[in-house]
Amino acid sequence: MTDSQHLQTARSIIAEIIEPSAIEVDRGIYPRAGMEALGRAGLLGLLSAREVGGLGLGLRAAAEVVEQVGAACGSTGMVLCMHYCGAAVIEQHGARAVREDIARGAHITTLALSEVGSRSHFWAPGSTATPAGDRVRLDADKSWSTSAGQADSYVWSSQPLAASGLSTLWLVPGRAEGLSFPAAFDGLGLRGNSSAPIRAAGLLVPADARLGPDGGGFDIMIGNVLPHFQILSAACYIGILGAAVDKAAAHVARTRLSHLDQTLASLPTIRAYIARMRIKTDMVRALLLDTLSAVEAGRPDATLRVLEIKAAAAEAGVEVTELAMRVCGGAAYRKEVGIERHFRDANAATVMSPTTDLLYDFIGKAVCGLPVF
Repeated sequence: MTDSQHLQTARSIIAEIIEPSAIEVDRGIYPRAGMEALGRAGLLGLLSAREVGGLGLGLRAAAEVVEQVGAACGSTGMVLCMHYCGAAVIEQHGARAVREDIARGAHITTLALSEVGSRSHFWAPGSTATPAGDRVRLDADKSWSTSAGQADSYVWSSQPLAASGLSTLWLVPGRAEGLSFPAAFDGLGLRGNSSAPIRAAGLLVPADARLGPDGGGFDIMIGNVLPHFQILSAACYIGILGAAVDKAAAHVARTRLSHLDQTLASLPTIRAYIARMRIKTDMVRALLLDTLSAVEAGRPDATLRVLEIKAAAAEAGVEVTELAMRVCGGAAYRKEVGIERHFRDANAATVMSPTTDLLYDFIGKAVCGLPVF
């Protein structure tokens, strides 16, 4: 499969499965059919090495696919985003058997980092790991993990087992005894991504379930998880923004004021709103492309760009989708139009860890030459 083929394949699945089911998924149905179709096509293994049967592609290709999926269904786009984030860690530190399962599309993974106690400070878990014979006991209250109760595995953080450091990462099976899901997700947006709390009480994993060194979780989070999450979540939201712009423009181009015999697009105020929406979306997409270039080239500003991109996408998301609601008027409130779904989905970006306000603090520290963490 060439670089162009992965996008062609994704667009076909989007048109046949993901987009037609977007309204149903928005009612709170996990997008299992779409994810399984992506798996059958090899796209869940997009980041997996060729040696384990994956496509061997990189972050740019993953961002392209997530943007396309997010444009059709924000919930599916976010589930795919989090799968890629977890898969990137497993590809670097996980067992070959799990890597092969991901590569062949038979394994959906996700992150379980944020916790009730540390909230958006995802790098500082309060959960514990303690020796239990030849195994390790994990106890935790995780908050709002995408694909909770649905994923085949969780990239899980805890305090170190014995080493110094802020955290250690583990691969927890999705059906491990001791896992529970105290509350189903019933929120404003991204309603189908099964984002819910996860509780571990006396959960036992083998010692070789550890991902990376004991106490090395922070370095993996910052060096691997953060770039993948920031870039891929931004790509998902850029897809949502692009879809909102396209739908709003199509609506005003076809909706007529019969007494004036002209469309809504004939009104200068409407055209100005559409222009603002398009500019904001294109600006954030340009920043995404520059962020990818910075990461790929190892530029000195790569970390700054990684911090900026999700904050920029989140702020643009709120503005662009609110304008789309305004432009489309009462029609925007109808589910079949799709605008209100994009509005609700886009607003999740500001509160998803790391939150926009937290990112502003990080960016300000970086610009002022202060330690970020």
